[in-house]
Amino acid sequence: MRDVKSVVSCLFVLLLVVLQQCCVNAEDPYRFYSWRIHYGFVYPLGVKQQVIMINGQFPGPQINAVTNDNLIISVYNALGEPFLLSWNGLQHRRNSWQDGVYGTSCPIPPRHNFTYMLQAKDQIGSFYYFPSLGMHKASGGFGAIKIFSRYRIPVPFAQPAGDHTVLAGDWYKRSHRQLKMILDAGHALPAPDGILINGQGWNGYTFSVDQGKTYRFRISNVGLTTSINFRIQGHTMKLVETEGSHTLQNSYGSLDVHLGQSYSVLVTANQAPKDYYIVVSSRLASPVRTTTAILHYSNSRAQVWGPPPRGPTSQVYSSLAQARSIRWNLTASGPRPNPQGSYHYGLIKTQRTIMLVNSAPWINGKQRYAINSVSFVPGDTPLKLADYFNIGGVFNLGSMPDRPSYGGAYLTTSVMAADFRSFVEIVFQNWEDSVQSYHIDGHAFFVVGMDGGQWTPASRSRYNLRDTVARSTTQVYPKSWTAIYMALDNVGMWNIRSENWARQYLGQQFYLRVYSPAHSWRDEYPIPKNALLCGRARGRHTRPF
Repeated sequence: MRDVKSVVSCLFVLLLVVLQQCCVNAEDPYRFYSWRIHYGFVYPLGVKQQVIMINGQFPGPQINAVTNDNLIISVYNALGEPFLLSWNGLQHRRNSWQDGVYGTSCPIPPRHNFTYMLQAKDQIGSFYYFPSLGMHKASGGFGAIKIFSRYRIPVPFAQPAGDHTVLAGDWYKRSHRQLKMILDAGHALPAPDGILINGQGWNGYTFSVDQGKTYRFRISNVGLTTSINFRIQGHTMKLVETEGSHTLQNSYGSLDVHLGQSYSVLVTANQAPKDYYIVVSSRLASPVRTTTAILHYSNSRAQVWGPPPRGPTSQVYSSLAQARSIRWNLTASGPRPNPQGSYHYGLIKTQRTIMLVNSAPWINGKQRYAINSVSFVPGDTPLKLADYFNIGGVFNLGSMPDRPSYGGAYLTTSVMAADFRSFVEIVFQNWEDSVQSYHIDGHAFFVVGMDGGQWTPASRSRYNLRDTVARSTTQVYPKSWTAIYMALDNVGMWNIRSENWARQYLGQQFYLRVYSPAHSWRDEYPIPKNALLCGRARGRHTRPF
């Protein structure tokens, strides 16, 4: 009898081991997408325009994922010209190969297919994708990315009755080719012609709600040149998330969303049953452009009428005060079941301070934009490929200085060297009269401080070292500075850029090479088998398996 019990006990233990191995080694779920990129015609501002569509949609299809999901996105380029997609806010852990900017990836040739293999690794939140090559972004091709928390990971608010996407931004009646010609000729872009909400102009889009219920609105500024202000007539908005960070749930009557930024707010339909304006207007820019959508109560008895509610326009201080009020929810779980505040960023000693100063120089008789007097020009081969294949002469490490020299501006393919697992302080200093917006691929950073005037080491005494949010895009106000802390925990070649796409196109960007000497798959994935090879990497081989 004892032998039988012993055998049963051993079998039970063996079964537990097998089940444990099965669960530990099981792959995360896969989601498959098949997209055709092509031109189509729409009337967003009342005139017929050619736009970039995906599967006939403008904006493109929405990506819905859960933390750690694998996203397999097959893209067929039917535009008749090279094309690239990038994923604003996705960190591509150990995988800058999939970042989708020219510094890491060859463009997809016309009439060719390429499959992106992404993973929403350890992320939640609201993001978007967009075409990154040339000025394609001016013609659409963008869409929303929603990453939901895994089952049983607590979220710090009740499940909303609905989840609405708001892709808003400035818009030009000119095509991306015409805008590119203006920039290539050495001129700045004119003011945009209007603002779109989900590809529609004035009162063109409707969001339906039921009275008494609460809804989540995910707002992204997908425009080219302009910060925006978002508001809903007669309603307040409770901020709950920004680019993957759960926030303290402050309420706002209007919300500034700078270029490239994404926010989630909760809105309760607690007003009289009628229709209300949703308003988006330009912020800290002239002239002020405005557009509207409709918040429609399902039991509405009246349409919108009269002028839409006015919002802030040129007041910098109110925007700065709002930005400072956006804080991390230290008790909420992120993508894992532990409080966000368990990562004590303020107790980590920074190993390096990088000062980045933007400028708008003229070089060779043409308008350019620069960081630390360096105006970026693309190499003849994607930098990541040149680095992998040891192709010399494409870029030089150290071609992007840590600090401004305030000397004459010049053109080069600028790359800054950085060490894996270092913890750095980056200060963005803006001496221009316009608000700037910066994005860093592959990372989330902590916005520890922002203020007017000149940053000095004494400015650190005003840093928020307790509960600032972690995000991937930050604004820098006119004649002001913004400081961030960032852990360089992701090996790869990563783009640091202005989210003002004209400035990015004319040189206000560079690449950060986060390097590990281990050359281990633990630190970075190998080159994908299907990687496109172009420039001086053409004719080489990726890997056999």
